[in-house]
Amino acid sequence: MDYSTDYTTHVEATVELFASTFTASEGAEEGALIGALARRLIAETPAGDLRVFTAWEDGTLVGGIFFTRLTYEGDPRTVFMMAPVAVATAHQGKGIGQRLIAHGLDALRREDVDIAVTYGDPAFYGRVGFEPVSAADLPAPQPLNQPQGWIAQSLTEAPLTPLRGPARCVAAFDDPALW
Repeated sequence: MDYSTDYTTHVEATVELFASTFTASEGAEEGALIGALARRLIAETPAGDLRVFTAWEDGTLVGGIFFTRLTYEGDPRTVFMMAPVAVATAHQGKGIGQRLIAHGLDALRREDVDIAVTYGDPAFYGRVGFEPVSAADLPAPQPLNQPQGWIAQSLTEAPLTPLRGPARCVAAFDDPALW
């Protein structure tokens, strides 16, 4: 498995990975929504607020993950949100997603990022260190449709403690339909 952070060279392949993966698992409407989100994240997010990691196997894109900055008005800690995450349907169940997430989180640790959050399945993401948090302790930038999916982890030796908000996300995520 090869990992890359060069997302600008493979924009169409990356967008297609997210669109097709989410179409297969959630339906055409969700696939279109997440494909468009991936395109907007790449096109509109300032480089300092975006980290993209892709996984390649024999020259084929098999997985991708986005991390975008969350800012908390009353808190100095550096926070990135991990979303969306996709592994090509034909390559799921092989641990690619978990290895890609671990790779991305390690890269954020090396950048001295304090906290990673995501909005997804606690059972799956719990395998890579994410724990449930309340929106009161870690405010979300939009109201959450599924609050049980708001999960986080400290990337430092410090325990995960409440963040002082309000929270602000990158423009592509500032859409209630995504929350």
